[in-house]
Amino acid sequence: MPYTDLIFDLYGTLVDIHTEESPLVWEKTALYFSYYGAHYTGEELQAAFSAALARREAQAGQSYECFPDIPIEQVMAGLFREKGVTDQADALGFQAAQLFRIAATEYLRLYPQVVPALEALRGRGCRLWLLSNAQRAFTAYELRALGLEGCFDGVYLSSDYGCRKPDARFFRALLQEQGLDPKACLMIGNDRATDIAGAQNAGIDTFYMHTALTPADQLPAKENCPMEHEGDDWQAILPRLLALIHDTNPQEAKL
Repeated sequence: MPYTDLIFDLYGTLVDIHTEESPLVWEKTALYFSYYGAHYTGEELQAAFSAALARREAQAGQSYECFPDIPIEQVMAGLFREKGVTDQADALGFQAAQLFRIAATEYLRLYPQVVPALEALRGRGCRLWLLSNAQRAFTAYELRALGLEGCFDGVYLSSDYGCRKPDARFFRALLQEQGLDPKACLMIGNDRATDIAGAQNAGIDTFYMHTALTPADQLPAKENCPMEHEGDDWQAILPRLLALIHDTNPQEAKL
């Protein structure tokens, strides 16, 4: 059965990113809190955030599988309220989440030839879906900044669903909402524990990419395996995916 629907991970699969949640990032975020009367030191804010997130995850763990995901802006808003700042706390929490992400991001860039590859795959009749362990507060905006907005038929972010890969229910949300046949889907991702294991548990075939952002303890791609690839250059990946989709000669597909 040919693959008609391709499901992509984002960070480490399409996007190269490095973030560093350093003490300076927490200090800058605490300064933002103080602008609105919520006074924390950087260390206090980090500790309060970690404690609040842990409480929310523990509560979610009672009703979700074992991989809850909590919207970061809700945690930030709660920290404003803890200091008595209730007016527009939700908006302030959202802005604080974005500020924190921007301050922590050292670089954010597409892997080589991502957009042309996505266009070529869509040109061959495939529907493209994004399924990412990510926070809408900043990932939706990073997609715009990277020029990926509008490249997918649907975008699924874990913070919207309260659970994250490898939780099979995150995959099933996409399958059920879009009426997709898992046998016609192919998951493309760079993490064996989340993207690959989670998709396979949901009955979806997988294409594994071993990139610089793949966890260091995971095995590299197997040589000569059509469902695995070493590297992040989409000019090399595209022919292999087209061969899997339509059983064509990989040499026929060029960007």
